[in-house]
Amino acid sequence: MTLTRLRWVAALLGFAIAPAVSLAQQVLPEPLTGGPASDVPIAVQILRWHMLDNDVSSLTFRSMDVLFTTRTVARSGPVWVLPHDDQPLDVDYTWQGQHYTAQTFLERSYTNALLVMKNGRIVSEIYRNATNERSRFIGWSMTKSVTSVLIGCALAEGRIDSLDTPISRYLPELRGGGYEGVSIRHVMQMRSGVDYEERYDFEHPGRAASNHIAALVKNVARFADVARTLPRIHEPGSFFQYKTIDTAVLGWLIERVTQGSVAAYTARCLWEPLGAESDAFYIMDGPPGVGREFSGAGFNATLRDYARFGQMVLNGGVADGRRIVSADWIRQSTLPSGPEDNQRGGYGLQWWTFANTKAFAAIGLQGQYIYIDPSTRTVVVKLSYFPPGDNSAFDAETVTFLRAVSAWRAH
Repeated sequence: MTLTRLRWVAALLGFAIAPAVSLAQQVLPEPLTGGPASDVPIAVQILRWHMLDNDVSSLTFRSMDVLFTTRTVARSGPVWVLPHDDQPLDVDYTWQGQHYTAQTFLERSYTNALLVMKNGRIVSEIYRNATNERSRFIGWSMTKSVTSVLIGCALAEGRIDSLDTPISRYLPELRGGGYEGVSIRHVMQMRSGVDYEERYDFEHPGRAASNHIAALVKNVARFADVARTLPRIHEPGSFFQYKTIDTAVLGWLIERVTQGSVAAYTARCLWEPLGAESDAFYIMDGPPGVGREFSGAGFNATLRDYARFGQMVLNGGVADGRRIVSADWIRQSTLPSGPEDNQRGGYGLQWWTFANTKAFAAIGLQGQYIYIDPSTRTVVVKLSYFPPGDNSAFDAETVTFLRAVSAWRAH
């Protein structure tokens, strides 16, 4: 039967014959095609490429163990039981002349999960978008505040002699570049002075975006290794420039001084004594035996365990009666290292501070918060999926809400 005859018969029977289609595998977006070839399957590279997109981020932000090689931060021993005093979150606030309730805020601000603690008790715990108490959410740059605690532990154990020691003394691989002679303190303050603009224009990648692609999407480089060749553009200590590479170098430092993995040290000095309820994990920038933990932004944990971390910091370094890090370290870490901006706030040792208040926070990409206010004994954990791009309006409204929650008196 000819093709014409076949189409005529098909039309009589009420269906059509589609034209022949050439089937092919997915192809990489053009920005992923350069550089060394990757062993990561094309489909996985594309998923990693799109993981920040708002259509999928509510899912990807609590599914990183599917997208990446991971290294477990194991919990062990008794769980720190957080008492509940559940109450309706009857908080409201005003933003840009409009009045909003807490429930409206959750929808307006792309919230996956929210937990509020007052005086050491959970008063509200909310899961949305098919998440639950077992979901492990990526903290993005909240990880930096975890890294700060690890540095405090290493300092107390004598593994690091002083924050004023040049980091290149421990990492001689950094000699000859912008990090040579830069103190650990200046790296922690984001005042290293090296040239690494935190700009993630993935369609036209600069140094930071190219490093993200090579290390995290393609796994053909280690994220921290680019630090070896970065030039210096500011005198160390003189200029604040937020950049994840500084924290990646701190992770490398922890690896070196503990002669082990960042995950193993996190488990020993933080997660086990914290009384965590669930294992946590880091995403890796390569396969086992090659990759490192993404210590600048790759930590994943449950909502409650992030709350335990925040409560431990609020308690001056004590978790359920167990000392994790000194009260002096918590105090040093959460004081601004320079002038505070009324809008952006300030920065301590891997913690954000807020002007005209005692509150401080661990803050991560696209709306991750552990907000701690000692004046009202409040901890708020908000896990979000803000759209990628400029989130300054979302961040400003979120801080307004967090301050309202801090001032709220639970019944």
